[in-house]
Order: sequence, then structure tokens, then C-alpha cells
Amino acid sequence: MLIAMRRRDRHHTGELFFAAALFIASAGFVLWQNAHLTVLWDLSYILENAARIAKSQIPYRDFPFPYAPLTFITQAAIIRILGRAIWHHQLYSAFVGGLGTMVTWRLLRHLLDEIGISAEWLSLLLAAPLIFLGTNSIFPHPFYDSDCTVYILCWLWLWRRCERENYPRPLTFLCGALMVAPIFIKQNTGLVFFAAAATCATWMLLRGVRRSWPVLAGAAAGLAVSVTLVQHFFGVGNYLHWTIGFAASRRLPGLSTMLGVYQDPSLLWPAAAFFAGMALWMGAPKIANRMANRIAYYVARWLAASLLLYPFVAAVAALFLQDNDSDRIEALLRLWPIVLIAALLFALAKIIQDLRQHRSPRALTLMPVILLGTVHGAFLSQQLWGSTYALWPMFMLLLAGVLTALAYKVNPLQGTSKLLVIFTAILALLLTANGAYYALCHERLNYVALGSTTENAASESSANGDSDSAAKDSASAPDDPLRHSHLPALRGLAMRGPWLGNFDELADYAARNIPVGDAILEVPGEDLFYFATGRTPQFPVILMDNTVNPYSATELAHLAREKNVRWVIVKRQLQLQEEPIPFRAQLIELLSADFHREKQLGDYDIYRRP
Repeated sequence: MLIAMRRRDRHHTGELFFAAALFIASAGFVLWQNAHLTVLWDLSYILENAARIAKSQIPYRDFPFPYAPLTFITQAAIIRILGRAIWHHQLYSAFVGGLGTMVTWRLLRHLLDEIGISAEWLSLLLAAPLIFLGTNSIFPHPFYDSDCTVYILCWLWLWRRCERENYPRPLTFLCGALMVAPIFIKQNTGLVFFAAAATCATWMLLRGVRRSWPVLAGAAAGLAVSVTLVQHFFGVGNYLHWTIGFAASRRLPGLSTMLGVYQDPSLLWPAAAFFAGMALWMGAPKIANRMANRIAYYVARWLAASLLLYPFVAAVAALFLQDNDSDRIEALLRLWPIVLIAALLFALAKIIQDLRQHRSPRALTLMPVILLGTVHGAFLSQQLWGSTYALWPMFMLLLAGVLTALAYKVNPLQGTSKLLVIFTAILALLLTANGAYYALCHERLNYVALGSTTENAASESSANGDSDSAAKDSASAPDDPLRHSHLPALRGLAMRGPWLGNFDELADYAARNIPVGDAILEVPGEDLFYFATGRTPQFPVILMDNTVNPYSATELAHLAREKNVRWVIVKRQLQLQEEPIPFRAQLIELLSADFHREKQLGDYDIYRRP
């Protein structure tokens, strides 16, 4: 008994070490990314709206808001409790990234425990790429995509724990109630997740898992409470209009666009090699039996493993063979459709097998179904290229499900388990190399200029809306030094290019010349103006992006009169590579009837109503 206790203690110590190592490595990488990288447009959208919520302004009611509220409310709570400091939100982002990797590792461990082949080391190997491909590693700021993914991962872990403890009623009811929350973090991902999770819970109940009924009861209670709170704070009509009706009208892709993920001609050879390898792996025992030759079995297995690895090797080879970052990253993203199809096939095969053998479904069996639905729900916003940056933990879980299915075909002959371990180690190494390049080349962030070699590019662009050409001229340069802000709220924010210095100049001018109570209109808005200065927004739109701004140029000019706007701040050179509002010139012309230019700063034109 003493020996068993010592082994158990060593086992727990080892698991704690692995968990801490993965958490620290992932969180540390997110902090390092924040130390030299800032995406102003998206970070501002989160924190500027959080700052106005912290000022007790209500989204959907007081200002248009086409996103789910929980990420913004969380950041607003940080502002209310800890004050306005950018490093608070950077620490939050690092914590979320580390937590996501750690929880994914635990889920990988549960999946791989099913096959009993070096599960401790295989789960660690498959979690290692998430140091670079974690929820917050590629885009390192607080965001609803990463928050939603981490929450869903934690929910899956809780669901699995309920199953392992034979569904204790209070914990299972809580698990069901928490199923609702992702809807209010990111609506497209959360709605599909909720539908998939509720369907799987219902299936379990119908198939004889009677003790799981509190999951559905908790989900119904959580939904009822959520609707009540939404009605109380926002109004259900307002909420549905902005988060469903308006958001879908601006961002929802067509079916052909969604299916385009699987219709890419460049998928042909990688997919053919992978599925041929999968068929050969599954058929190796039959080949050995027919040929009565053990060597044939091993040859078939090694050939199958080589074919299965081909798409992953091709993705790494693209790093050396392709000429630009876009093509290199596309080779990595091409793995997604292959793994999604393979995971679906194995998930359906497992469900059918359980039906034939009259076995009750389990959480680990149905987890791929929930993940597949959730991933495709996330694709509704920006499809494969734009949506997957925070979904890589789900990719690793689906890949582990495929490996688990392949591992069941290892047992007929001893010794081939070593092949699976070697195969997984190579797979993890290839994904780590690709993931590191993906995170470090910043190709996912190519919609903004991450640096500038031209300090006076802003002054060369005119106030008529020619910020797009100026931004395109500001290419990222390795020798461009990091700039920091002198504003107390922005200490810890770092980026290359002139934007922080120019914004500091604007903030200083506003402090000296613009009364705190005056209403301000920013065109098109990109900066952390209200977060940094502590002012209260008095205009309904902060960032004029097509996906969030419901107003035309005429309506905005009318609102400026209605809200008694005294100042208009026009930013000439954006970090954003494309002009977010096509009617910028028209808007400025309309505003010119009521405003005259008071001051021209390095990157801003300041207009004042006489």
C-alpha cells in the first residue's frame, strides 16, 4: 500500500508539473507577444466599449452593439475594480491563454487514456504546439473568440468530470446551467455549441444514461435566467435585433462560402494521401492475415503512417518552398478540412458501433460531435482563415480523436504501439514548427500595419480620406524601434510605427483644450481615446466599421447635431490597412457645414463647432 501511495504521489506531482509548465509557457508567450505587438483597431473596440460600460452605459439600449456582451462586461469589471491600466488586460489575456492550453492538455489526457498507450507523454506532446497556437498566442489581446473557446474547453472538462463521478446532481445541474454562457460570449459560436451540447445530452438521456438528466434541467434553468437578465438590462428585442438580425446582415456568409473550405483544389493531394494512409492503417491487420506474414503488417503500418504524415510534412515544407507568408500559412490551414472530415468519420463510426453493441454513449464519444459543430459555428464569422486563430485547441482535440481511433487498430500485434508514439511525436514536432512560424510571422494580422519606417507618412495624407494609401506605405520593418506611450493608462502598450506617439500628442492636446464634458466624434476611430483619458463617450458610435456602424454619412451628421457634438477628431493615417468607412470623404464634407478646423496635429485634424 505504501508503494502504491508513493506512486500515486509521484503521478500527481508529475501532472502538476506538466500543467504548470504548459500554463507558464503559454501565458509567457502571450505576454511576450503583447510586449512588442499591438493591434489598435480590435483592442480599441474591446476596451473602448468596456470603458463605456464601466461608465454605466448600457449596450443595445444606449448605443448600437452587434456582439455578445460577456467579454466586454468582463473587461469593464476589470476597469471598475482595478482601474484603467492596459497591463491588467494583458495579464488577463495571458491567463486565458495559459488556462486554455492547460485544460486542453487535461482533455487530451482523458481521450488518450482510453487507448492506454503512453497517454501521459502523448497528451503532453499534442499540447506542446498550443504554446504557439493557443487561444491568445496569435492575437494576444483580450477578445471574444479566445474567451469563448476557453470557456467551452472548461465546460467539456466539467462535463467529463460529471461523467466520471457518475453525475452527482448538484454538479451536473451546474454543468447544464453553464452550457448557456457561450451564447453570450460569441453568439455564432455559442449558439451552435449550445445546440450541439444540448442535442448530445438529450441523446445520452434517450440512450439510457438516466443520471444525466440534470444537464438538461440545468440548461433550461440557465436559459430562463439568461433571458430574464437580458430583458432586465438590455431588453430582449434590442438584444436580438443587434446580436442576431444586424450582425447576421453584416457578417453571415453564404452556404457556398462555407463549403468553399472543402472545395479548395490544393486539398486534393494532401487529403488523398491522408485518407489513403488511414484506410491502409485500418486494413493492415487484414492484410497480415491474408498474407500470413508479420512483416507485411509492419510494412503496411509504416507506409500508412508515412501517408498520414504527408499533409503535415507538406505544411512544414511550404515554409521553405513558398515565397510569401500567405502561401506558407495557407499550407498549415489546409490541415483543418482534412482533420475535420476524418474526425467526423470516426465520430460517426464510434456512435454506430455503440448503437450496434447497445452501449450507452459517453462524453468522450460525443465530444468530437460538439467540437465539430462549434468549429463550424465559428466559421460563420470569418471562415477558415479568419476564425481559426483561437480554435487550435479544438483542432488538437479532434486530431487526438483520430489518433485514438487509429490506436484501436494497434492492439492485434504487440510492438506497433511504439509506431503510434513515434508517429504522434513527429506530428507534434511538425505542428510546433508550423505553429511557431504562424504566430511569429503575424500573417493572421496582415490587416494592420505592424510598423512604419516613415515618421511623416501621416502628414502626407490629406484629410479627404486617403488614410488607406498612407497605411499601406507603412510596412513593417525589423529596424523600426518599439514605441511606448507616456499616458499612465497605456503603460505597457508597445508597438512599432508612429501611432502611439501621435496619439500621445492628441491626448495632450485634448487635456489642454477640450473640456471634459464636451461631446466628441472620432472619425473613423481607432485609438484607445476614452480608455486612456477617462472621458465618457457621448456619441453612440466609437469605431465606424461596417460591421458595427449602422448609420450612413447623413445620419451620422444628423446625430452630431442631435447629440450637440462640439469636436470632431479625424485620424488621417490608420494602422488598419483598409479604410473602414467608404463614405469618409462624404461625412467630412457634411460635417464641414457645422465645424471648422481648429488644429492640425501630426496624425489628426481637430474640428470644432463655432
